[in-house]
Amino acid sequence: MTGPVGQPVVRVENFRMVFGDHEVIKDLSFEVAPGETFGFLGSNGSGKTTTIRALLGIYLPTAGLLHVDGRPFRPSQTRELGYLPEERGLYKKEPVLRTMVYFGRLKGMSAAAAKRWSMDYLERVGLPDKALIRLDKLSGGQQQKVQLGVTIMNQPRLLILDEPTKGFDPVNRRLLMDLIDEQKRAGSTVIMVTHQMEEVERLCDRVILLKDGVARAYGSVTEVQEQFGGVTVKLAYQGQLPELPGCRQLTADQSGHVELGLPPGQDLAELLARLVASGVSVSAFTPSRRSLDSIFVEVYGRSAQEED
Repeated sequence: MTGPVGQPVVRVENFRMVFGDHEVIKDLSFEVAPGETFGFLGSNGSGKTTTIRALLGIYLPTAGLLHVDGRPFRPSQTRELGYLPEERGLYKKEPVLRTMVYFGRLKGMSAAAAKRWSMDYLERVGLPDKALIRLDKLSGGQQQKVQLGVTIMNQPRLLILDEPTKGFDPVNRRLLMDLIDEQKRAGSTVIMVTHQMEEVERLCDRVILLKDGVARAYGSVTEVQEQFGGVTVKLAYQGQLPELPGCRQLTADQSGHVELGLPPGQDLAELLARLVASGVSVSAFTPSRRSLDSIFVEVYGRSAQEED
């Protein structure tokens, strides 16, 4: 998947998707550049998975253009694609290694190369002793590791991951993020469908926030942060916060911790002095860019974040 120089790997233009009387996607447009990691963000039901399925030809779009390397997705591109769907699917009655080698052969690898790669990968993710075990004997998290291995084993040029770390504990989530980062450094273009803001801030070059089938924000992580108020202060304090004209409370105030969005040109020293003069005891005053987590809450609501 190496189209003409300068051509986006993925191009979606004026995409609409209607199921019956329900318009799921409404005039959506975005591009994914070669070699970047692109975050496709949204709460449940926002249209993320529908867009990916239409891009890969699983759904026929109601209207619009969805191209991979300059044309609608074709079966011949499958060997250059790694797709981890939201609904995982492996042959649960088969041993791990046999399953991985089988998918490697489908992706054009020799049996020896697929076996060698699979054993190296299982060692990397802490499952070398599971190679001959049936998949249905593994835990859900272990099965997800195998599924990701199947997805990346042919070093795909385009890697589409739908909630890749869903259900993982923090240690395994970090391991999986390292693996994804390695794919990018090796030259893959990566689309991550996720609501995990930590993953996005660490891995993604650009993002799109989709809500009810409409893009609410689109651009680099920094550009999106600027769209929603660029500079914030993370505050740890005791006492009663005074009125702070122009400042917005971006996160719920929990146990004396809050993130404040600042108006343009706000003098930080003046703000701190105002807090101290009001009798507030400040133990931490940390200026930073607006967190994607607080932007997610603003766009989708805290209930959507907790549901996801």
